[in-house]
Amino acid sequence: MKDLTTPVARPANPRFSSGPCAKIPHYNLDLLLDAPLGRSHRAAVGKAKLAEAIDLTREVLGVPADYRIGIVPGSDTGAVEMAMWSLLGARPVEMLAWESFGEGWVTDAVKQLKLDATVRKADYGRIVDFAQVDFDKDVIFTWNGTTSGVRVPNGDAIPADRAGLTICDATSAAFAMDLPFDKLDVVTFSWQKVLGGEGAHGMLILSPRAVERLETYTPAWPLPKIFRLTKGGKLIEGIFKGETINTPSMLAVEDYLVALKWAQSLGGVKALIARADANAAAVRDFIADKDWIADLAADPATASNTSVCLRFTDPSIRDGAAFAKAVAKRLEKEGVALDAGAYRDAPAGLRIWCGSTVEASDVAALMPWIEWAYRAELAAQA
Repeated sequence: MKDLTTPVARPANPRFSSGPCAKIPHYNLDLLLDAPLGRSHRAAVGKAKLAEAIDLTREVLGVPADYRIGIVPGSDTGAVEMAMWSLLGARPVEMLAWESFGEGWVTDAVKQLKLDATVRKADYGRIVDFAQVDFDKDVIFTWNGTTSGVRVPNGDAIPADRAGLTICDATSAAFAMDLPFDKLDVVTFSWQKVLGGEGAHGMLILSPRAVERLETYTPAWPLPKIFRLTKGGKLIEGIFKGETINTPSMLAVEDYLVALKWAQSLGGVKALIARADANAAAVRDFIADKDWIADLAADPATASNTSVCLRFTDPSIRDGAAFAKAVAKRLEKEGVALDAGAYRDAPAGLRIWCGSTVEASDVAALMPWIEWAYRAELAAQA
């Protein structure tokens, strides 16, 4: 029974949820004391905070100067929906999906907007073949599959002279992966992923080509007020200066600013990418020689460095879904990994968040516990 000896080291922070994600290291609520609580977001202090959030986002992410950045309601979902409802319909559309959230965008385009879209899908653990995609159409895709553990490796397959727009859901990629903005016309993300911010707020980044579409095309369907980005055929510029469509939480804004300043202090997006890479490597180095667990990502070139998804491969496991849930429950009961189970629509297994706010030492400390929980559950089913 030596295999069931509990490991000595424990993660200092057991929060490995894929959203909301771990707060920045050494986080405490005193960091939010400068939040203008009880003040209007339209007051000078509120506007200044929102504008600062946009400016720091541009600086840390390296967003081109001629791209617009807006804070919008509804988290990443709201940002993607806003882009789809406002921009689609002018050209043919291709929808790319390799996980549950991408599937959701397909449903919205085909069943809600009723577009005659070309739909390309790949199984969990794989991405579609970008060489087959027609970028003269508008193309919608997730950069990183939060629930499938795979990502687009780079933007090489996206032509610079494309006629269509590229609309990219980058919610679990922004700040941890190199996003080629010259290949992306719309980029969306939410605060609660890589920087560990609070929920409900989304970010919408528009290229000049996307702005041109907004100002020259009117969709055939009515747009709810919360989706409207233009007025009288012109972009509502205030949205991209911090004049939000609806009331934001100034506490959440302050929290986002704290995370952005932490990222800035590290050296920006390159430092954040390096942290996520090191975290993911700690997982993959551990499982490399194991015959009972494997990466859900089929190709290392497309393996995510944030949402690392694992599957149990031991043929003696009788009920894969029940086994994986039991392992996740053991990890939570021991207080070494919270919310580490696979997403409900994904293949059974574990999902270890390795985003930039996580410490590599915590990931390394977790891995022996996963083996302990696996062996303990295997013994229990015998």
